[in-house]
Amino acid sequence: MTAAQPELVPSGSEVLSLQRGGPTVQRIMLGTRLRRLRESLGITRDTAAAAIRASDAKLCRMELGRVGFKARDITDLLTLYGVQEADVRQEYLDSVRRANEPGWWRAYGDAFPSWFEQHLGLEEAASLIRTYEVQFVPGLLQTRAYAEAVVRLGHPIGAPESVQRRVELRMTRQELLTGPDAPRLWVVVDEAALRRPLGGRDVMRDQLTHLIEAAALPNVTLQVLPFHVGGHAAAGGPVTILRFPVPDLPDVVYLEQLSSALYVDKPEEVDHYLSVMDRLSLVATPAADSVAFLEQVLKDS
Repeated sequence: MTAAQPELVPSGSEVLSLQRGGPTVQRIMLGTRLRRLRESLGITRDTAAAAIRASDAKLCRMELGRVGFKARDITDLLTLYGVQEADVRQEYLDSVRRANEPGWWRAYGDAFPSWFEQHLGLEEAASLIRTYEVQFVPGLLQTRAYAEAVVRLGHPIGAPESVQRRVELRMTRQELLTGPDAPRLWVVVDEAALRRPLGGRDVMRDQLTHLIEAAALPNVTLQVLPFHVGGHAAAGGPVTILRFPVPDLPDVVYLEQLSSALYVDKPEEVDHYLSVMDRLSLVATPAADSVAFLEQVLKDS
């Protein structure tokens, strides 16, 4: 049976490439590998769930990487799946430990809703982040003053300390753009977000200047979707698509709403959003001309 088993754990290079993603990505990777191993052996979810004294729903959440893992559960599953090699079992248990470690964002646990935590982990691990924004400048490219204006808009009665904590979280997130192995950021921002004087004239002028500077970064592609385009494929709201450096992690679409978010990873749905982003990029002002567009908006402001 040993010779017929599929690859059970990430290779060393894959593990290293995933460290930046913290526990979120570790949970998804571990859950995916457990699911593939179970399915390769023809074991039902009901049977696997019974082996760890859990419900089918809990096992489903484990395999999707949406809950933490207990070492005892993983040990019992490996026994059920016939994985006896000590080194392989230890690799799984090491993954459990990494999956249960707190991410850096836990220090800001009071500054974001629970549904946003998964996005923080995915963003941290992504090799490519594509985003379209219609109302605001994308969070990864906001200045501190602009971010504060956005936070106050969403939390008009929030205490000053709470507002500053949310702003600090946003500023910390931005460090990944200039850190080692920085992801590529490809932004399409609607002209409406550039014309809306959020925070006042001076704040907006500084924000526009910051966007012009950010567009010069080698890993940042910035396009403007001008008013004259009219209707477009992404009408309705912001969209973010995250891509990862290892094949076991499929693209994820992040759709933020007022009080929740959707994480879309079904291939056919992801393909739809990728098509939408591709069409947006084709009708938006080319990156080479978008800086001139920003400079004109700055001149007009």
